[in-house]
Amino acid sequence: MQPIQLRPKHPADHRAVEELTRDAFWNFYSPGCVEHYLTHILRSSPDFVEELDYVAVRGDTVVGSILYTRASILLDNGGKQEVLCFGPLAVAPAMQRQGIGRQLISRTAQLARELGYAAILIYGDPDYYSRQGFVPAERFAIGTAEGVYIDSLQAMELQPGALTGCAGLFQESPSYQVDPEAVLRFDASFPPRERRSGLPSQERFAQLITQTKPRQIPGGR
Repeated sequence: MQPIQLRPKHPADHRAVEELTRDAFWNFYSPGCVEHYLTHILRSSPDFVEELDYVAVRGDTVVGSILYTRASILLDNGGKQEVLCFGPLAVAPAMQRQGIGRQLISRTAQLARELGYAAILIYGDPDYYSRQGFVPAERFAIGTAEGVYIDSLQAMELQPGALTGCAGLFQESPSYQVDPEAVLRFDASFPPRERRSGLPSQERFAQLITQTKPRQIPGGR
């Protein structure tokens, strides 16, 4: 069996990445998915970081993908700290649980570190991302744009102490806000698939998004 290799994404990979992303996320968080559409539109976002757009391949077949956008923390004490956000992180269903996602995160995080980026913040399942080197963003007093702490907001410092003194609100790229009608139009270019509800992964997601608590500005102001 050929080994997994990681390399920068090529334009010729785009449709294959959209297809595997659709396969990876279909019915995972909700009936259907939007992640393949996100993969399609984020490449033209002004926040897209081309240097960190990577795929995992086995031979000539794309089996995993990760892409990054610039994001920021609006600091409680004024100003802004630029950080990174990645997603969708996708691995072909038949290749999951083989460490491909971990390899993609590790390689691109190292590249981001070398490029001088301070930190990565993402929304994801803590059970998975805690094993990839992430910790709750609450540890740094970083909450969501809505001003709450949520377990799924995870952070990784790329430079030692990069998030010390960065208490504030995480602001991801507005490109992640998608038009549901545009998603449906885009999805029509793929083979039809059944949309299902009530799946365990959907119940897990519903649980995660309710695990919030009010955020108070450090110092009690």
